[in-house]
Amino acid sequence: MFYQTQHFGLSEYFHKEKGENFSFPMHIHHSFELIVILGGCMTVGVGNDRYELKKGECILIFPEQLHSLESTESEHLLFIFSPDTVSAFYSKHASELPECPRFKASSHLISELSGLDGQSSIIKLKGVLYSLCALLDDSTGYVKKKAFEKGLLQSIFEFVENNYDKDCTLEALGNAVGYNSSYLSRYFGGATGMSFVSYVNQYRISRACHMLKNSDKAVVECAYDSGYTSLRSFNRNFKLCVGVTPREYRTAK
Repeated sequence: MFYQTQHFGLSEYFHKEKGENFSFPMHIHHSFELIVILGGCMTVGVGNDRYELKKGECILIFPEQLHSLESTESEHLLFIFSPDTVSAFYSKHASELPECPRFKASSHLISELSGLDGQSSIIKLKGVLYSLCALLDDSTGYVKKKAFEKGLLQSIFEFVENNYDKDCTLEALGNAVGYNSSYLSRYFGGATGMSFVSYVNQYRISRACHMLKNSDKAVVECAYDSGYTSLRSFNRNFKLCVGVTPREYRTAK
């Protein structure tokens, strides 16, 4: 799963994926993201908070919220949908964020979610998503959003998405967005809690994971196609991020 920016903001956009053992570094986009845990455990970072989600638990991430996913053993459903899909809910909370975005869903509602796809009627789709939004409303309070420089942060994430497989340095980023590289380093660290280099490394590894599981490319091809120029460096960073070697990851059930 990768967060392509071009579809976000489309009227009533909806995307669904089912996956296992999925991790993705800190990122941001313009849509809601709903994650439902079907088995195992996943750690979801939202802003400065971290949530350990177990089977039957859900989390709803609001538009423009920084978030990350981390899991070694989990099965999940992931939904990305535009604010227009649940316009009444979004209008109600347009200037707010949930105090706790985690909540429980019944097995019946999870079954309804599992049955949604691109062919589902808009009425059914909205009905199920609004039911989830209502559950969140019943389980938490809301706080006012804090303003931040989202335009620059969004530009940084988009730069990495478009350049991870080539020159993806702070200097190249600075030339692309018109800011000094030292300022960008401080800004990104303050906004995300991690260094730009660490983010790029995690993004590249997440792309490599996708290639290893979804293509027949050799490990060395996955390394180069995800932006590494050294197989040794790729193997070392992959083991640090994922906990196993690329070959072990590919063959794991």
